[in-house]
Amino acid sequence: MSAGLEVADIFRRHGDAYRRSHDGHLGRVERRVMSAIELCRTAELGGHVEACSACGLVRCAYNSCRNRHCPKCQGAARAEWLEARQAELLPVPYFHVVFTLPAPVAEIAFQNKERVYAILFRTAAETLRAIAADPKHLGAELGLVAVLHTWGQNLHHHPHVHCVVPGGGPSLDGSRWVACRPGFFLPIRVLSRLFRRLFLDALRTAFEAGDLGFFGDLASLARPAAFTRRLCELRRVDWVIYAKPPFGGPAQVLAYLGRYTHRVAISNARLVDMTDTDVAFRWKDYRHHGKAKTMTLGADEFIRRFLLHALPDGFHRIRHYGFLANGHRAAKLVLCRKLLDVPPEAPSRGAATDGPVTPRPLERCPCCGGTMITLGTLPRPEPRHPPFWCDSS
Repeated sequence: MSAGLEVADIFRRHGDAYRRSHDGHLGRVERRVMSAIELCRTAELGGHVEACSACGLVRCAYNSCRNRHCPKCQGAARAEWLEARQAELLPVPYFHVVFTLPAPVAEIAFQNKERVYAILFRTAAETLRAIAADPKHLGAELGLVAVLHTWGQNLHHHPHVHCVVPGGGPSLDGSRWVACRPGFFLPIRVLSRLFRRLFLDALRTAFEAGDLGFFGDLASLARPAAFTRRLCELRRVDWVIYAKPPFGGPAQVLAYLGRYTHRVAISNARLVDMTDTDVAFRWKDYRHHGKAKTMTLGADEFIRRFLLHALPDGFHRIRHYGFLANGHRAAKLVLCRKLLDVPPEAPSRGAATDGPVTPRPLERCPCCGGTMITLGTLPRPEPRHPPFWCDSS
């Protein structure tokens, strides 16, 4: 297989067989993800014709599907999101904290994605904010950006939340800025125990409200006694929270966020080869110090693992909390900058929008560097089937 292999190529070659063999178990969201990726930047979505004003090169530029699971569609979304975040960065150290669900909880999460992922977000944020507000630890209001990832390098289901947190915040009375100790954020063991308690309490509440469903190997957990036993077992397990050293400055934070916020389960760059039966891709084995390896899976298994990470419609995988919460972020950032004695930032030009799906034309010709000019549009063909691709979720 030549260079430039894409997930779309795998779906186009093996997707129909996968749909047939999993017809009774493939959900609407998963079908739409597959269709969107297959059709992305093809004539099926329409586009435009552009030409170079210098050398006369003419090319077709087809529209993107804009599905958030598509590896090709994240670059522009990431750039817009980061431009909007740039004015929100403060001149303080930033920390990266990761909250990971144990495997027995991840099983429950997979069968109850929307409910349990929301609990993961909420309790991770509550944990950080509660410990930070305690005068024994910091005595300040925190702000954080949280990003959900549900995959590991081998594409297995591995739900965890990455939190990027400024190293300090306004005091609880808003009178001064309280900074973390240099190189130290909050005590990990204390965070881990509170996170475990808050999460399991919220999980029990969801169970008692009838918000959780169980099937297959987990069907027995629908019985209250079995569910209670599972919770008791999980209270005896250490829950993993990882905190990295602080970043060097706001520019590094922005670069880091760019790598994490708009990731999908696997990028096209990691794909190595595809045959009539298999798919090979690069991965890092963190159990062996991040050693680079190549994994080969049957095409059916590769597609299954990729689709494990399809999110429910409308589910937000990037969330803001504390003084970065959407409702009062602007006013809180004004206060933070006042307490830090730094000038206010100008508003960002680039908030995310629901603009046209046509990709931005190339500013320069790939052949001679001349300016590319749009000549006209390429309409979509009349749909022959329900347009699964049109929903960008």
